[in-house]
Amino acid sequence: LVVGWWLVANNTTTAKASWTTDFTPSVQWDWNWDRREPSSLLKPSKNNKRKNGLASDELKQCSLPDSNLTDSEKLEARLDAKKSTASRYIILIRHGQYNLDGETDKDRKLTELGREQSKLTGERLKALNLPITRLIHSTMTRATETANIMMQHMDKIEKVESSDLIREGAPIPPEPPIGHWQPENYQFFTDGPRIEAGFRHYFHRASQSQTQDSYEVVVCHANVIRYVVCRALQFPPEAWLRMNLHNGSLTILTIRPDGRVSMRQLGECGHMPPSKLSFT
Repeated sequence: LVVGWWLVANNTTTAKASWTTDFTPSVQWDWNWDRREPSSLLKPSKNNKRKNGLASDELKQCSLPDSNLTDSEKLEARLDAKKSTASRYIILIRHGQYNLDGETDKDRKLTELGREQSKLTGERLKALNLPITRLIHSTMTRATETANIMMQHMDKIEKVESSDLIREGAPIPPEPPIGHWQPENYQFFTDGPRIEAGFRHYFHRASQSQTQDSYEVVVCHANVIRYVVCRALQFPPEAWLRMNLHNGSLTILTIRPDGRVSMRQLGECGHMPPSKLSFT
């Protein structure tokens, strides 16, 4: 209440990091983390192809006249045309329990428990009644099976796709290291760039053409989810192995139009009875 009064009394709507001091955070938020800040999306003006520094389609989007604009107005209009206005809600699902004894990916199918977990997760998403329009799943057998079982218990999703980018792997050497899991360096060398490419491809703010909030489901793997969470929240990516996720659990990230990212829940599994919980 006191803070609100102070802001009104001083005719400002901007609060500092700390309302009593000019606080400097130890790590500042990178607003252009996805390289989709409006200034990063502008193409250089070409005077012979633009009117007053604005293309005709940009002028229409900005609803501004094509004459008598100052340089600052031109720039502001171009930036406004590139601004995102919708939020993206990305629901990350870890696959169900699978056969750890399989020698190849095709042999590592879901167990009976894993299939039951996938069913329960699909029913949970159905109960949430979210307008899900897109589902992406890893091409690995256990993730593909999980996605297919989930969709049997959900409303029809208009766009379903698979991706090699979000297959399981070793994203980056964890800190602190652990003794029972020590991939060879070549695994980090090959898996790391691929998983990072998956993050850059699927996790970013909405485009300026998207006018409504979207809800998307990504069915993949524990290592991928943990790494993505660290990258999206701008935590040290080496911290990814400090988290653990249940099979069939939900992790929800929200990406706001201005580039803010928040996590609504991590590894939520309240839709499963205790007898159905597992980590493998």
